[in-house]
Amino acid sequence: MPQISANALAIPASGIRRIYELASALDDVIQLSIGEPERPVARHILDAGASAWNADVTNYTPNSGMALLRSAIATKLERDNHYRVDDDQIHVTAGGSQALHMAMLLTLSAGDEILIPDPGYATFSMIPTLLGAVPVPYHLKAEDDFQPSLSNLEQCVTSRTKVLLINSPSNPLGVVYSAEKLTELLQFAAKHDLWVISDEVYEYFTFTHAFTSVASLDSDGRVFSVYSVSKTYGLTGGRVGYLVTPPGVASPFRAAQEATVSCVNSPAQLAVLSALEGPQDCVHEARVHYGNNVEAACAVLDQRGFKYQRPQGAFYIWIDVSHASEGDVAAWAEHFLLTQRVAVAPGIAFGPAGEGWIRICAAGKTAPLLEAVKRLPAPHHG
Repeated sequence: MPQISANALAIPASGIRRIYELASALDDVIQLSIGEPERPVARHILDAGASAWNADVTNYTPNSGMALLRSAIATKLERDNHYRVDDDQIHVTAGGSQALHMAMLLTLSAGDEILIPDPGYATFSMIPTLLGAVPVPYHLKAEDDFQPSLSNLEQCVTSRTKVLLINSPSNPLGVVYSAEKLTELLQFAAKHDLWVISDEVYEYFTFTHAFTSVASLDSDGRVFSVYSVSKTYGLTGGRVGYLVTPPGVASPFRAAQEATVSCVNSPAQLAVLSALEGPQDCVHEARVHYGNNVEAACAVLDQRGFKYQRPQGAFYIWIDVSHASEGDVAAWAEHFLLTQRVAVAPGIAFGPAGEGWIRICAAGKTAPLLEAVKRLPAPHHG
């Protein structure tokens, strides 16, 4: 029999999804392993999508998305992200995940290397592996407040490096990079002639630090910016994101889009148009709720003596459980789920540097979150 491709076989299974699927088969689980906002989607967004289905607005759209939606995205980028692009630099995708995939597809050939954060979101390594490229992790250390170190990045660069991937606000760490740090990273990319892929899907959820879009600092057109409405508007199953590219990329993007999904479904695009152009109270309320959840959970972690990374953005808390996990946090997370009925994402699912840590999602209801944190085994002091 012929064999499945080596690239496909090389993709590791997601350690986050493993916990999620185990938890789905159990009763009374507090689910903190995936980034799923539990707040209801705003009515005007749902109505716009429903109206489109009911009116049979179900035809193909252009590969890069409806003109009206791309125009609305351009307005949003200028207003909120402080940079201006032409509509043909904006491409609507099937979620932020496909936007990431397309950014890498456009910038990496087989054998090329991409620098990815470790710990970092699992698909940062899965996508290049699927493309036959090589993910090269750059270590983010607790002692550096999980900020990228230029000296560490310099050690990771080779003649095959083509892309630097950065993620702020960070999943899983909740770290938000300053404009100064982003400028440093852009200068590093320019020095080594690298593309920059910037994952900004948590752009609206910052608590203590201002958010800066990398493209607003980019003077030479090397940044691909990845966005999503999944987290912003709670539309995780709507599967709409968008990729903002440097000039001149529209033709290869559209050809690649035709070869993958052709276009994103029309009713979902109209729901997102309504989300962008309608009232933004739901985003503000979500930010306040997530911030309150984070503060309440961190208070319990402080009281119980945990070491953790206090998030500056996103809606996750990165917690050190190395005192309990005995060097195998994936096995510990499974055992914790089975015995305590709490699903957490094992840190190793985000890269080797995540061993001994877990990520919990603070986007749900407050009471179960605090109950889950109380069930974590506290460090022994003294």
